[in-house]
Amino acid sequence: MKVLGANELIADVQSKGLCIGCGACVDLCPYFKNHRGTTVSLFPCTSATGRCFAFCPKIEVDLDELSKAYFGNAYRAKPLGEYRKILIAKAADKTGKGDFQAGGAVTALVISALKSKKARAAILTDSSGLLPVPKVVKTAKGVLSCASSKYSAAPSLSALNRAVREGLDNLAVVATPCQSLSLAQMRLNPTGMDNFRDPTAVIIGLFCTWALDYGRLEAFLKDRLDIKTIKKFDIPPPPAEVFEVYTEGGKLTFPLSEIRGLVPETCSYCTDMTAEFADISVGVLEGRPDMNTLIIRTERGERFFDDAVKKGFLITDEMPAANLEHLKTAAKNKKQRAFVKGSSEGRINCDAEGTRAMMRLGADVLNEIISAGGAE
Repeated sequence: MKVLGANELIADVQSKGLCIGCGACVDLCPYFKNHRGTTVSLFPCTSATGRCFAFCPKIEVDLDELSKAYFGNAYRAKPLGEYRKILIAKAADKTGKGDFQAGGAVTALVISALKSKKARAAILTDSSGLLPVPKVVKTAKGVLSCASSKYSAAPSLSALNRAVREGLDNLAVVATPCQSLSLAQMRLNPTGMDNFRDPTAVIIGLFCTWALDYGRLEAFLKDRLDIKTIKKFDIPPPPAEVFEVYTEGGKLTFPLSEIRGLVPETCSYCTDMTAEFADISVGVLEGRPDMNTLIIRTERGERFFDDAVKKGFLITDEMPAANLEHLKTAAKNKKQRAFVKGSSEGRINCDAEGTRAMMRLGADVLNEIISAGGAE
């Protein structure tokens, strides 16, 4: 990839409303900070190149380069990306009790990694009231306290940057699809740093259709309830089409049609529903709130998964065929919508030497996705 600097990042991403606030550029240097969900540059930077630009998932992402590095082939028009196997799973009693979203498989995988010493610490997202808070966690108790989905965009990768600066490595990272994409770029050492070491032990990706803008979500809820009483959120699988808010006084339900207005525009350009560049991807299983879908993508992901099963942290079962087809259809539709939109606005570039773009990939693959969404 062609690496430029903070000025190009601000011009192409922040000024165009494309920043999702993933935290990849935060706490690398004194310049970029995130305040209550919004990433800003505090001072002008004159460096011609920088990790802020190189790690960003919204500028000059070369899908062929990343796919070749992690899967051994150019990016292909596959709705779920590359994978080794797909199954369903839930946390076993050995994981402990937490406020799990669905089956608690993410919590089980992270706790297994920490207890087996396969990971030194974990990069997770906790919360302070409504506000998602990135955190470095080293104990099972800390992992359990971070369980449950936050739904608003969080600068979780800023915690990874701080951990690396403090000398931590071998980290288990729980990441959304855009954060997984950023991590895939980060792991290739795009700025050619001396003595670079991949700081990740395993990346556990989360299925994601979109994230909510924190500021808009807070304002929406303040008009409708006492936000100090909120305990957690949930979005049940289709066909529910509702956003559930659990408070000290009970559950409130809002139509998803109202909540979608709180989604930032940048999510409409996201082509990835299942965190295709994670080692293991985890999501809710339609019709089974007690289970998660797991997509095992890489060799190291399979090692972490096998160890969690062997040591009794995960209970697994076969993926029902109907659920798999529904998942592929949902992922294909999101991918197709985003590539059509990005291509029509000139944000996708199929020419390696062409002008700066959000994303690069082969013309044949782009046309296949736009025309049919891709196929397994």
